[in-house]
Amino acid sequence: MKTKRFNTVMGVKEWGLIVLLSIIWGASFFFVEIAIKTMTPLTIVLCRVSGAAFLLWGVVLVTRRKLPKDIRVWLAFLVLGAMNNVIPFSLIAWGQSHIDSSLAAILNATTPVFSVVLAHFLTKDEPLTKKRLAGVLFGWVGVIILIGIESLDGFGMKIAGQAAVLCAAFLYAISAIFGRRFKAIDPAVVAAGMLSGSTLIMVPLVAAFEQPFALSPDWTTGAALFGLAVISTALAYIIYFYVLSKAGATNILLVTFLIPVSAIFLGVMVLGETPGWNAFTGMGLIFIGLIFIDGRILERFKK
Repeated sequence: MKTKRFNTVMGVKEWGLIVLLSIIWGASFFFVEIAIKTMTPLTIVLCRVSGAAFLLWGVVLVTRRKLPKDIRVWLAFLVLGAMNNVIPFSLIAWGQSHIDSSLAAILNATTPVFSVVLAHFLTKDEPLTKKRLAGVLFGWVGVIILIGIESLDGFGMKIAGQAAVLCAAFLYAISAIFGRRFKAIDPAVVAAGMLSGSTLIMVPLVAAFEQPFALSPDWTTGAALFGLAVISTALAYIIYFYVLSKAGATNILLVTFLIPVSAIFLGVMVLGETPGWNAFTGMGLIFIGLIFIDGRILERFKK
């Protein structure tokens, strides 16, 4: 019996959702940068996952979506919550207390580099090809140029923060592969279940290691937490699990390449910034990488 190959070629809809997801997740680094000034890392994560879980369960219940009955699925939600939320969110929040958001973004963009290799060894339908590997490397170089080599100054002095974000990127890659098992379940249900599991884990962690009631957040922190929970988590995960179920682990992680691109676009449109040569060069390399990984344009040239 032949194993059905996963659809690794994306349509216009999937590409559009990945671009939207890159904008939403690109904003999460900005929100964390604001919140970390007056709040502690684990408390930020708890507010993020619990707020998003509450909102998503409202969506699930109001729309009467079908819930899984197998207890093993709910235990898998708990595992996914730890791998995709609790540990990486905490690592990034802590890392951003030691490094700036642009450096965190560049390190986070290594996720597909991990994913394309892990998917080759851990799945049967997303093989590591020369073209896909070349595409990932093109994209990673593009991200480095886009952010600027000068962002890497002080690498030795801030190794702990950088290592934390790199570990988070590795866990995101594993989570994307693990999350494929939920492709038959409604994306909103998967996201709600995962975030509920994350909340159950975070409550005792915050109680044990931090004192959230002693913090004094201002209104900007509240706005940042709202953005993290509602936009960069609840909405983002509905999109994430939908695209993951349609296009595979490696393709969904292309979003990490587009996050810096969306950040420059928002800077030009909202803040009136003027991109330099590195912005256009970086974006060019990123798009070349996407062409190699997607493969459709290259296949047309062969015909």
